[in-house]
Amino acid sequence: MPNEKPSSKQQSHQRTKFRLGMFVLLVIISAIAIFLFYPRPQPIVKQESNYAIHKRQSFNQTQFYPLNQTVNPDLYQPVAKWIGRLILPASPQIQPGEDWVWMEVQHAPPQAQSLLGKIIRLEWQDQPQLKSYVQAVQRDVNFTASTKNSEIAGNIHPARLDGRLQVGALQSLAGARPNDDVIVSLDDVVVVTASNNQPRLQIAHEPVLTTGRFYGLVKILNPEPTSQQYPAPSACPGSSPCPSDFFRVRHYNQVSRQFDGVEETIRIPQQVFDTRNLPPSTPRQIETSPVGIAGWYIYGAKDPQGIFTVQGLVPRSLLQLQPSKIVLGQEAGLTYTKDHNWQITPQAQGKISKVLLDPNANSSPNALLDWREGDKAIVLHNFGGIGGKKAEGFPVFTVTGHFAFGLAEVVREPITQELQFAIEYAQIYANNSDGIIAGKHSWADYMGNLQWGWVATRPISDVLIKFAPVTQDYDFGGIKLSPTTEFLQQLQIMMARYRIGDGTGSATVSPATSCVQDASQALYIAIQVITQQVKSNPAIQQWLDNHPDDPQTLRFQQLASLGKALERQLTPLGIVRADWQSNADYLMGTSDGKQAVRARSIWAAFTSWRTMLPRQAHDELANLFLRHGAKLWFLRTNQIGGVNPDIAPLAPTMGLGYLKIPKTNIAPITMFLNRLLASFVLPRTQDWLVMGVTLLIYAAIALPLGLKSGFLRWSFTPTQKKEKIAIVLQTAISPAITEELVFRVLSLPHPIEVINWYKWVFWAAFILFLFIIYHPLNAKTFFPDGNPTFFHPIFLTLAGLLGLSCTVAYALTGCFWVIVLIHWIVVVVWLLGFGGLIKPPRPSA
Repeated sequence: MPNEKPSSKQQSHQRTKFRLGMFVLLVIISAIAIFLFYPRPQPIVKQESNYAIHKRQSFNQTQFYPLNQTVNPDLYQPVAKWIGRLILPASPQIQPGEDWVWMEVQHAPPQAQSLLGKIIRLEWQDQPQLKSYVQAVQRDVNFTASTKNSEIAGNIHPARLDGRLQVGALQSLAGARPNDDVIVSLDDVVVVTASNNQPRLQIAHEPVLTTGRFYGLVKILNPEPTSQQYPAPSACPGSSPCPSDFFRVRHYNQVSRQFDGVEETIRIPQQVFDTRNLPPSTPRQIETSPVGIAGWYIYGAKDPQGIFTVQGLVPRSLLQLQPSKIVLGQEAGLTYTKDHNWQITPQAQGKISKVLLDPNANSSPNALLDWREGDKAIVLHNFGGIGGKKAEGFPVFTVTGHFAFGLAEVVREPITQELQFAIEYAQIYANNSDGIIAGKHSWADYMGNLQWGWVATRPISDVLIKFAPVTQDYDFGGIKLSPTTEFLQQLQIMMARYRIGDGTGSATVSPATSCVQDASQALYIAIQVITQQVKSNPAIQQWLDNHPDDPQTLRFQQLASLGKALERQLTPLGIVRADWQSNADYLMGTSDGKQAVRARSIWAAFTSWRTMLPRQAHDELANLFLRHGAKLWFLRTNQIGGVNPDIAPLAPTMGLGYLKIPKTNIAPITMFLNRLLASFVLPRTQDWLVMGVTLLIYAAIALPLGLKSGFLRWSFTPTQKKEKIAIVLQTAISPAITEELVFRVLSLPHPIEVINWYKWVFWAAFILFLFIIYHPLNAKTFFPDGNPTFFHPIFLTLAGLLGLSCTVAYALTGCFWVIVLIHWIVVVVWLLGFGGLIKPPRPSA
């Protein structure tokens, strides 16, 4: 409630100190945010890349695996119909505007076996949307000084593309690494014959980065005893000597559906230690892994001696539709996402968990039955950090991790004939030392690859989101729309831009440009494109008007509601980033024709701060979909595979997330900073309406009560104009801003984060009580001029009513500015119009 006009220099000095303290607190919080997120220049030290270190190993080289090998089709299946190695053409071979590459065919379907081993041209199909896509991502590539410095520091950049003009998506994929070793699978190939009678492969979708040519399902029995035939690796995690990396395995029997099939010896190569002083994977004691009880899918090919050599591992148990836990109800699901998904205990290392959340199902069997063959799901991917004796370095108590989108589909796996998840990631990935490429990756390639996959060294959370308004297509009287296809296309554009750094050769991380920010940009643009397509098409509008009760109409209404919520999530201050809007306009064809841009400023990051950190985007997007009725699978792994005693899994965090109150899981700075930023959203039309109605209701109660009791009186203060201005400005800072910060914004969870409103209301009532008693305590300590006003029963009643009004307004709007204006207007009107500067008589006993 309001302060009285100071009557002495000492009291004025006390108030100034208090306001100065609040100002200093805000400055400190801002400084911490800038320190945490602003990129700091690093000294340039020449260093070999992890990619170069691992490529020296024969088993990590493509030529190690002969193309003329044969495998037992009862034991091994091809990874895809078409598999090949991309080869970058010489610059003079490519005409301006073209986008094609050579591909060495490593596997082909039966009708194209004559192409096996040949190098033929891979190009796009002649479709208008594909031409638009190529045009949207083509750039001249000229390395900047920072790109060259990054190369010296050991990061992989597309050096072979430097100086080339109008580099397209296929060229950027083939030229992403120093060598022609990018292995891809193709799923929509058309074989055509060119005018020179040479075959060509034409595709409609970007190739998928793939590991191995064949895969099988085995149970790992034991390592072979070390011998001349099965030598032990020279180095491995744990104590010496290293065990053999050749293993005896037993194949899955398709008839008995048990692991009682053929036995053979395979090799799971021990990867060498790289610049992190860690191997990216190890097979040591993998036969004891609890994850392997249901078997391992082994991806690879035969070496020159005919031994199947594993290049990637996938645990069967992770992809099976068999949850370890089912959580029913929206509130329980939100609680799991917030408090339980990323809880990691020491015993969790080497294990997985699979949790199914269903906000609508009335029983666990019904929740599980809702996932059928052909169902698709959006994937939210988030990985954490590496702890333990050889922990990686972290900035200021924060494990940032990584974020990506992807697509999952329920498929019938050919070997077991059981339903499983097939997961592909759309990795918007910055240049790195490992040679991981921004692009579409299979699970086996991005997670399970033994050379660069993360599943062995990091904890992972993949959320599979099934929500029919997004994952099912629409057909409005012959006009078809696919939100999923549009979203994947925007991700594809962003991935291609990342591969060449928009022409600079480097996709670097900053507060405004990162995997999570630019993945979110793709989501925002997809929403804008779908919205524009519907708004600008009268036929769609007419179809919706003519079919108000059609299931598609109802589904589309859910999509529109989700779109608005997503847009508010992605632009939390109500301000759309200039580069996001520019890119959206360009891709919708509504701009001035200028190509897409990227903003790197702190302001750009601030306007999209909710998508700045991977963990926050992962959790909040999962919760947003859950609130709208989506069904979610949480697939969690914790450094699975062989045993590495030198590392431990660390959960990703918000900013300063590991700076916690001792013996609790509370990170106060993270919590307060998050609440503060969340409240800074610009007021919407309905927020102004809430403010107006709140002030009217407050006035309707406060004025009669105050005037009847004599506490309020009509008294326009006869002060000078400068004094009135001073009062107006002072009250804006204190009490309006300071008290709303302390008693609403920082003390209460922001409405967007609320899981249980009953608990929120109980906590808000307790904070309201503190708000009321704070005033007499303030009069007894820092502000003696408040005595006797702050002890008057009517004052305390009106203060409580004001606090209640601001609390309700905050719950409805989540807007700091709304509650500050309510508080400020009430105080100013009281001070200048209703005798607030005149001390009231002490209430009679």
